[in-house]
This record gives sequence, C-alpha cells and structure tokens, in this order.
Amino acid sequence: MSNLIPDSGSQLLIGGKLVPGQGNLFGNINPATGEQIGYAANAGPADMDAAITAARTAFDATDWSRDAGFRAACLRQLRDALRGHIEELREITIAEVGAPRMLTAGPQLEGPIGDLGYFADLAENYSWETDLGIASPMGIKSSRRLRREPIGVVGAITPWNFPHQINFAKISPALAAGTTVVLKPAPDTPWCAAAVGRIIAEETDIPAGVVNIVTSDDHGLGAQLVADPRVDMISFTGSTRTGRTVMAAAAQSLKKVFLELGGKSAFIVLDDADLKAAVSYAAFGVTVHAGQGCAISTRLLVPREHYDEAADIAARTLAGIRPGNPDRPGTVCGPLISEQQRARVERYLDSARAEGGTVTGGNRPDLPGYFIEPTLVAGLPNSATVAQEEIFGPVLTLIAHDGDDDAIRLANDSPYGLSGSVWGTDPARLRTVVNGVRTGTLSVNGGVWYSADAPFGGYKQSGIGREMGIAGFEEYLETKLIATGC
Repeated sequence: MSNLIPDSGSQLLIGGKLVPGQGNLFGNINPATGEQIGYAANAGPADMDAAITAARTAFDATDWSRDAGFRAACLRQLRDALRGHIEELREITIAEVGAPRMLTAGPQLEGPIGDLGYFADLAENYSWETDLGIASPMGIKSSRRLRREPIGVVGAITPWNFPHQINFAKISPALAAGTTVVLKPAPDTPWCAAAVGRIIAEETDIPAGVVNIVTSDDHGLGAQLVADPRVDMISFTGSTRTGRTVMAAAAQSLKKVFLELGGKSAFIVLDDADLKAAVSYAAFGVTVHAGQGCAISTRLLVPREHYDEAADIAARTLAGIRPGNPDRPGTVCGPLISEQQRARVERYLDSARAEGGTVTGGNRPDLPGYFIEPTLVAGLPNSATVAQEEIFGPVLTLIAHDGDDDAIRLANDSPYGLSGSVWGTDPARLRTVVNGVRTGTLSVNGGVWYSADAPFGGYKQSGIGREMGIAGFEEYLETKLIATGC
C-alpha cells in the first residue's frame, strides 16, 4: 500500500531506531471491507521497557529539554516531512481507520499536521520565565522569578477514531514543551502511528529517544506505561471507564494525568430557532465518521411542541445519508471501526427498543465491512440508557424540553460535560443557556471551536485538563519558583 509500511509489518520506533516487536505480528483490518490489509509490529513488555528507558535517557542526558529553538526547528521539519508523504498517509488513514476521504483534508490528517507549526511557534515565543519582582516575606528582601520547565517523560495512550489528530494533539505540545514521549496507539490503527515513526526516524533531526512509538495488540502495555515510575505524566484519551483505571494506577506513583474521556453532548434547539436548519444540522453531525467522535452532540433537545416535526426532519435527514465506501469523495458516513463496535451499537439500539423507544434506521446495509445505517431514537426520556451512555455510532436520541431552563437542566443531567450546541436567535437567551450548560466546549448556531489554539476538554467525567492551545501546552510543564536574596 505504501513504502512507509514495510512488507514485514510496520516497525516500532525505540531509541531512534526502527526495530521489530518482541511478539508475533498482528493483523490490521480494513473496517470498510472486513479484510486484513497487512500486519503491524507487536511489541511486548521488553519493548515497552526499552522505549521508556530511551525516553528517560533522552530527557535526562540531552539538551532537548533546554533548547526551545531546536525543538521548534524539529517540529517544522517534521511537519514538512509529513506533508511530503501526505498522499501515502491519506491512503493509510482511509484504509485502516475507515475515515471518509473528505475528512482527511481536515481533522483526520492535514489539520493536525499543519498544527505542528503552531506549537513550533509557541516553543519559540512562550514566556518561559516571569519576573515576580521583589518582596520581603518574613523580612527577607528577595528577588523572585517564575520558571516553567518540561515535566519529563510523557506516556501517551491514544484511541482509534481520529488517530492523527489525537496522536499529534499529544506529541506536538509535548515536544514543544521539551518533554520526551512514549506513544502507545490503539491496536485498531497501528499504521497511522508507525508511519509517523518512520518519518521521524528517517527524515528529521529529532534526537534518538525523544519520540518512541510502540504498537501492540496487548492492552497490558498501556498499563505498564502508566505504572512505570520513570514516566512523569500520562496523557490518555479514551473511554471514561478506562480513564478511571489509568488514574488509579497513576496514583501509585503520584504522576500527573491528563484525561480526555467520554461525552454525551446535548444539541439544544430553542423555540425561536429555525427548526429545520437546526435539526438537520444535528442529524448530519451524528453521521460524520459514523458518529465515532467523543465531542459529537448525540442528544437532540427540542421544544416539546415541535417534537413530532423535529422527529420527522431528523428521520428524513438521516435516511438521506447513506453509509458508503470511505474512499469515495462524497462519503460522510463510513464504517464503524470493527465488528465488535457495530455489535455494541446494536446492543444500545436493542436497549432503546426494550425501554419503549422508537428506532428508525439502525439496520446493516448490504455492504462488506462494519457499516450501520444512521439511526434516530425517539420517545424516550433523558434518563434512558441511550441518552446517558456514550454509544460511539451514528445514533441521535431525540428528547423533548419544556423551555430554556428545562433544556439547561436536561443538558446537565449527564455524567459527562465535553461539548454541545445551542441554536436560537435571541442573544440574551442564548447567553443564558451558554452560561448554564456545564461543558468544556459549546457551539452557538453552528460556530466551530476546533483549532490548534483552542483548548479542548471537559467537565465532570469527560476528563481532567485541556488539550491544544496554550492550556494544552502548559499541561506538559512544571512550575519552578526561584527566590534570590538581595
């Protein structure tokens, strides 16, 4: 498929070298066909140990953490090298992620590569030291300055849904900050990470051990990375359930954790909104990449008096978006990542029926691979399973609200608080709703918050900390206060 992927399976990047894994190769499946497209290197515990050792050595024994200008140059070099392989990376992404081709021009590929430039600029221009002036605590006159320093070795554990975006959302600020990284990508999408590893090794001046990429089908290696005391921070994106496990394990060595977890975001339609435009927009949103995005608004809250009309609009919109081959330029709704994930979505639809809901769509189309039709669930309260738990499929749950205050209450009646949307026309009412919804990001009338300089993260069980922007960059820094007697 690509010369970035060796015939013998993609290789691990450990200590600046491309090496085979300790274990047998594991198969890589194209979710659009269900067929195996190749193999990936399968790391074992010894490989993970070597990767951590290499990252620790690179942080402790080189100038990487102290030379921001060099780091910036390396990030720009990596960006340019990746752009030189953009078409190969695009084909890999479509094949192993099932990502619609159209999305690779944005957050599935080209967007996060371009964001490397933002973090290179940040490394050069960030105020690493701040003068706090002179004070006399306890009668001792002291000149004080604040210094920000890289936290050390970062273990990054990433999921499969937007692998480039999430891998680079961790690697880019971590490298800009001066840390070293061990990346454990999801076993469903090993080639996206392995291809980047090969480019780092062969086409950049990033020193050996600064970036280590360890692919494996053994989830135990993630646990090993979290538990190792030589790792100073864990940056994890994935399910809330796994996030709890990561946090508990990291507590044994009191290492810092960044957690970007699940979501069950609400799309609020006020009674003065254009109902057709708002509902159609919400329905379209859950079909993008087959709904496999943590920030997608999957609960549609509409005025009770417009419920039936909204259900009709949503059902017709969803029916008009057919799942299809992600390689085709017009495809929006590609496959789910695996048969296991499709079965999970179907179990949620069964639970909706069992609880008395009406399910429109949700069938398996006559296509190879792991496709499912975009689906509307109606007739259930916000307490229903499908309204409370993250499904990660093209499923929209329609819920009635009884005015602005009730919409806010329903939006907040969730263990999550990652994202959401509000549609209406009255600025004062919109402002009240925005202020009332407890969520990390919020779109008003279709506004887009995603960009390199915009911090992303959630309230409640949607995570801890922020990714991207200056806030995301500072997650990888420690604060040192220095006082000098004068």
